[in-house]
This record gives sequence, C-alpha cells and structure tokens, in this order.
Amino acid sequence: MRLCKALHKRKNWLFSATPNGATASAHLYSLVETAKANGREPYAWLRHVLERLPQAVSVEDFEALLPWNCSPQIPR
Repeated sequence: MRLCKALHKRKNWLFSATPNGATASAHLYSLVETAKANGREPYAWLRHVLERLPQAVSVEDFEALLPWNCSPQIPR
C-alpha cells in the first residue's frame, strides 16, 4: 500500500506545471512523511511550525521545530 502512495505522488509530479513546482511538491511530501515517521499528526505539526517559524532566530529555535523535538496539540 505504501508503495502505491509513493508511486501516485510520483505520477502527480510528472504533471507539475514547472520543475520548481515539482520540487516544492516533493519537499512538502517529504515534510509530511517525516512528521508521520516521527509519530506526529502532519497538519498539527505543520501548523505549529509555520506559526513559530517567523520568530525562530537561532539554531536551537529551528531545531526545536523538528518533528522529533516537538509535540504540537492537535487542533479541535
């Protein structure tokens, strides 16, 4: 089943309007899969990161946002 999902995503990248669009899709898919691999709910983690990213200034701030370092609450 997992292979089918990966192949489906790859097929979608073939129809991206630009190479940059395909790269952006691949980056986003990688973030989502990394969150899942670390036991995080992807939407909650991405929302948590995107809300806090503008205030991050140090390496420690950025490292605190990695999925294996934070546990955001799932929005209700």
